[in-house]
Amino acid sequence: MKTGKVYLIGAGPGDPGLITLKAVECIKTADVIVYDYLSNEKFLSYAKKDAEVIYVGKMGGNHTLSQWQINELIIKKAKEGKSVARLKGGDPFIFGRGGEEAEELVQAGIDYEVVPGVTAGVAAAAYAGIPLTHRDFTTTVAFITGHEDPTKDESNIYWDKISTGIGTLVFYMGIGNLEPNMKKLIENGRSPDTPVALIRWGTTSQQETLVGTIADIAEKAKAANFKAPAITVVGGVVSLRDKLRWFDKKPLFGKKIVVTRSREQASDFAELLEVYGADIVQFPTIDVVPPRTWKGLDSAIKKISSFNWIVFTSVNGVKYFVERLKKNKKDLRDLKGVKVCAIGPSTAVELEAFGITPDFVPKEYRAEGILKGIGKGGIKGKKILIPRAEVAREILPEELKKKGAKVTVAVAYRSIKPKGNTEKIVSLFKDKKIAIVTFTSSSTVKNFVEMFEKEDYRVLLNGVKIASIGPITAKTAEELGIKTDIMPKAYTIPALTEAIVKYNRQRAKG
Repeated sequence: MKTGKVYLIGAGPGDPGLITLKAVECIKTADVIVYDYLSNEKFLSYAKKDAEVIYVGKMGGNHTLSQWQINELIIKKAKEGKSVARLKGGDPFIFGRGGEEAEELVQAGIDYEVVPGVTAGVAAAAYAGIPLTHRDFTTTVAFITGHEDPTKDESNIYWDKISTGIGTLVFYMGIGNLEPNMKKLIENGRSPDTPVALIRWGTTSQQETLVGTIADIAEKAKAANFKAPAITVVGGVVSLRDKLRWFDKKPLFGKKIVVTRSREQASDFAELLEVYGADIVQFPTIDVVPPRTWKGLDSAIKKISSFNWIVFTSVNGVKYFVERLKKNKKDLRDLKGVKVCAIGPSTAVELEAFGITPDFVPKEYRAEGILKGIGKGGIKGKKILIPRAEVAREILPEELKKKGAKVTVAVAYRSIKPKGNTEKIVSLFKDKKIAIVTFTSSSTVKNFVEMFEKEDYRVLLNGVKIASIGPITAKTAEELGIKTDIMPKAYTIPALTEAIVKYNRQRAKG
């Protein structure tokens, strides 16, 4: 059997946007992914469906596998002829033990490549507004382990050299040894007044930065209960933070926002909120599944050319309609002469992705606006198909029928309540960690309430701001005793995001 290949990959410090294109390509094609504890497991979503995913990391000193066992594992998988992605946080050759693994691969005769990653020392400092070098401060920087045992007889760190010989010092994994490390710097000639920054969970929405001096940073860390994982930056460049900080000044920075959309549709909304610094808590209250029977939709598709209009009310309606079109041995040519209405820009975009250009997208998503658009030239006698969810509001079909249209409502999908575990989110609510809960449909509100059978949801939501996508969703929330604080003028996900940002900016101004 041909021997496989190992890729020693750096996944970066946590922000999913900082992983390299090459790293993503290697993950996508790997047969086996062997990964450490990652601050962002989104990287694993790039893996192909049949990839073997093996966790070998450590957290809080608890090792899943020892280093020699990890070495044996990746060699074994490569000898089986498999492509192995050895995925590590940060950069594999900067305190990632990638060099040791590479040596073992060479000795075993295994072909390998190194895919560098953005190391935490550089990225976390940058996200905290601290340039590691600056012509007015220093042109030298050193990366140092802060995890060295302070009780051992001899140190591998030349404290007498680095204390005064290097402008910026970046200590990795040094929170546990913070006090003795700072004492060594002072003992070896570094000024006690030198600025220091501790950066925890760098580049993520949970990032925390604590600033002090060599003399007082250990005390400040104890008082603030500042814990690992964090890096320590020592040097005059730290004084630039107040002027250059940008990441933690984002309008939603660190705010935990609950997204209740289905898991399939939550990512776009989450990414929009994350741009503004939000810490997303995904709590899907809807699962989108096929209907109990395709009979109604298939029957409509078989006579698709007989319809004058197809009205799509959601992205899911488009997705399932196109899927069944193909199942019924039909394609876009069969829609010739049939006009298409898309309710909402997202629905329009989904149609265009399948090569269908909507004839009409109403500016307002109420029955009146839709009737006005598709009723030009008369609506009486027109045959109209509406592929939609099993349970939906009847206003549109009823109004069309009143105008004399022949309406066929075909069930394209069902929105059901998932069997979600509420324990984690209840804990976040009780600890007052949640800032905002978002609702994007009446179903998300109803299901959210039903998922808290053992808890009073009104008590949990006390002090939490509610963002509803539109008046219908807000009305459903109100009927259930939930007051909407944030609602956009346009009933879209981007508009809802902007409304949340605007609301938080206004509150920040007081």
